[in-house]
Amino acid sequence: MYTLKKSLGQHFLKDENICRKIVDSLPVIPNQQVLEVGPGAGAITKYLLELPDTSFKAVELDTEKVEYLQKTYPAIQGKLINESFLDVKPPFEGKFNVIGNFPYNISTQIMFRVLEWKDQVPCVVGMFQKEVAQRIAAKHGNKDYGILSVLIQAYYKVEYLFEVSETCFNPPPKVKSAVIRLHRLEEAYDIPNERKFFNLVKTAFGQRRKQLRNPLKPLFDKEVLQDSFFTKRAEELTVADFVALSHKMI
Repeated sequence: MYTLKKSLGQHFLKDENICRKIVDSLPVIPNQQVLEVGPGAGAITKYLLELPDTSFKAVELDTEKVEYLQKTYPAIQGKLINESFLDVKPPFEGKFNVIGNFPYNISTQIMFRVLEWKDQVPCVVGMFQKEVAQRIAAKHGNKDYGILSVLIQAYYKVEYLFEVSETCFNPPPKVKSAVIRLHRLEEAYDIPNERKFFNLVKTAFGQRRKQLRNPLKPLFDKEVLQDSFFTKRAEELTVADFVALSHKMI
């Protein structure tokens, strides 16, 4: 069979109803391309391989799991990439959707990787540790609202779909899980400089309890900083507010 590797954050989904529910959350589009991240022992892979009119690939770092998947699911031959998702290049030309029971120890890094590929990735369906899912989906004014919330919501609409009990996994994780779905925004925000925008958001939340005037002092002219807007705290600003601020940066 296979072994579970704690170093890779492996907790395998065993509830078939949940497996199907995750796959059913992915839009079914003719001739679509789908990438699964971390298929593990194939809990949702077997259902993804059954999707009609779909070009499928999966990225799996664990060589033992790659060998197991190839023996167990003959249809996956030639569709596995034995690398870390954080190192792999986009596996398709054109647009492709991303899905997975994401390894919790790198789930935030996975999302930042998706942001790098955002022009090619219109939809993401992923299972995360519940707290991370809540952070991604959080709205302004919420204690969970932060860097991850703003940067992802600047490009994607986030839907918090459903939660998954610890008992659905082997071994049961010590945290609760949740599945969310991201859809690229139909009307993109006007972000003049992505590097500056990312720096603005990260700097603002670096001292989230302080008024924005303090952490953002190096990024704006003195005259701009006099605006009463800068008496707010980072979590009070909407994504649109951050975008508007980015237009006034030095």
